[in-house]
Amino acid sequence: MPDVSIVIPVYNEEGILREAVTELVDGFDIVRNALDWPDLTFEVLIVENGSKDGTVQLAEHLASERKEVRAFSLGEPNYGKAMRRGITEATGTWVICEEIDLCDLDFHRRALEHLRHGDCDMVVGSKAMKGASDERPLFRRAATRVINGMLWAALDFRGTDTHGLKAFHRQTILPILEQCVIDRDLFASELVIRAGRSGLHVLEIPIRLHEKRPPAINLVKRVPNVLRGIAKMTYVIRFGGKP
Repeated sequence: MPDVSIVIPVYNEEGILREAVTELVDGFDIVRNALDWPDLTFEVLIVENGSKDGTVQLAEHLASERKEVRAFSLGEPNYGKAMRRGITEATGTWVICEEIDLCDLDFHRRALEHLRHGDCDMVVGSKAMKGASDERPLFRRAATRVINGMLWAALDFRGTDTHGLKAFHRQTILPILEQCVIDRDLFASELVIRAGRSGLHVLEIPIRLHEKRPPAINLVKRVPNVLRGIAKMTYVIRFGGKP
């Protein structure tokens, strides 16, 4: 079994999938060398969800070409369900949840260093904390802060980010995963919030965010689902309601 499983949900990513996965796989020696861990092993799980381009076929080709790559397809556009499937299918001791337009090897290095030394149970790559560099358009940066503010108000969340890069010890997080009821956009938020509320040590580290392409899904179209997700998550977590 590998030491690390890298889970990457993808949706309509035919244009950058091969380049991003190739750079990630070929560049992993950077992580090994930086950690002085030459025998560190890894797998990459591409979890396609509802793509309408050639992403499915390309993911399958990559899996057949690269021994480190496995590919799954859900057949429906659902980020949260794809992330959950990837974590469930992962076989590594540690899991890194990635984004195909980032593939941030520096985050991998720093997160694994913390996890390997037992500094925390989960590492979250924050786009909004002091020391981070978020190069996205102003509207998207503002949206991140608005959502975080809503999570603060509704669920006493005291971090600065929940969506995006994160890493954790898989067996520690699996019981938290089983508690999660939200899918789509806010699955990652629920996972981070529940981990913190369960007493696990969630460590945030700043990241530099420079996306390789515009977002695959229009931000405005996501707003209704995000609002419904926050309301549902608040009801379930704070008030013990049933989903």
